[in-house]
Amino acid sequence: MTRNVKPVTEDAEQAELTIEQLAYETGMSVRNIRNHQSRGLLPPPEVRARIGYYGPDHVARLRLIQEMQAEGFKLSAIERLIGEQGAGVDRFVGLRQAITAPFEAEAPEVLTREELVERFEVDDEKLLAKALKLGLLIPLGEERFEAPSPALLRAAEDVIGRGIPLSAALAAIEKLVRNSQSSARAFVKLFVEELWKPFDAAGRPAERWPEMTEAVEQLRPIASEALNATFRLTLTDEIEKAFGEVLERRKK
Repeated sequence: MTRNVKPVTEDAEQAELTIEQLAYETGMSVRNIRNHQSRGLLPPPEVRARIGYYGPDHVARLRLIQEMQAEGFKLSAIERLIGEQGAGVDRFVGLRQAITAPFEAEAPEVLTREELVERFEVDDEKLLAKALKLGLLIPLGEERFEAPSPALLRAAEDVIGRGIPLSAALAAIEKLVRNSQSSARAFVKLFVEELWKPFDAAGRPAERWPEMTEAVEQLRPIASEALNATFRLTLTDEIEKAFGEVLERRKK
């Protein structure tokens, strides 16, 4: 006999979900739920009268798995990260929140194509494609775009206001993005090699999880401050060198 499957908001709070209701709640198939359980990604249900019942912890675990899969994690990687039978998953969730927390309070800005043309005084498909490729703009449909970093957009606008073409400004930004990726990779590698790998090799001791989470939380601001300081020094040197060469040529 087939059981009726119904919305389960109340049941979820009371930990009274059948596997069909759990599937309804999470939008996941029964087959996938059983697969996650067999891999140790989901704790077993409470069995009463030969029926397994699931609760809010199971719902939260499945949603975490869905989010991680959406971000590109394979099941084998998720299994390694949250541990056998989900041991340490709460600690991993805290670490993941630290990783995905917003870096700064800057809010994205939504602009129409008409507003972009007005601000930059250019309507060029190739330049728009370049801005999209660099991540300066994200298409929202219907000729609307999101600027994840309005500050970077304003910097480009200021540069153009000094008489520099938009194409040249985008070329410079492309080089900055490339160099930033290399610098970011170096800082992440530093964290992974010097902190995470020794922690992982030690069996991820419970008392050191707060240390790992704090290290991740501080990684971005420390890296940002170091990069800004380094860039200021390098920029000063490059300006002095460039203008020194210009003045020397004028003397000749």
